[in-house]
Amino acid sequence: MEHVVETATGWVGLAIIFVYSFLIAFALPGVSEVVLVAPLDLGLSQFGRLALIILVSAVGKAAGSVFAFHIGQEAKESGPVIKFLRESRFDVIEWSEKKTLKLARKWGYLGMALALSVPFFPDTLSIYAFAVLEEDYVKFALATFAGSVGRLLVTLGVVGAAAGVSV
Repeated sequence: MEHVVETATGWVGLAIIFVYSFLIAFALPGVSEVVLVAPLDLGLSQFGRLALIILVSAVGKAAGSVFAFHIGQEAKESGPVIKFLRESRFDVIEWSEKKTLKLARKWGYLGMALALSVPFFPDTLSIYAFAVLEEDYVKFALATFAGSVGRLLVTLGVVGAAAGVSV
């Protein structure tokens, strides 16, 4: 799927970026930064192209996170799911609760947005961990949107600085 994004062109490429970002929020492994290299030819400046990619990706990820949020809410109600995860070899629940509870308790949805702003770290686990802990769909989507925008801007800043290029 990443290859499809890396070669996405034109306006159809924006739809591909949206779908990829939606899926990466709850199902696909990998990182979302790959959308930045999509060679969209939309007749826009470099700044306009990147701004549009960031906007479409963030909206896609926010929509996908709402889907993950719903799944998390259902899982929260499902004792057997939580029991299975707690008894699993890696105790995903305990690990994610420790890390995300710290952020959630201290910073709330801002903490979620900050956690999702970390480039090159798969954020599906963070989205699900926060989904189990939080209860407001709109705030959850807004935090995911902000974190997605932040992540792509940080990535552009880091990559640009490393390459000696200003974006």
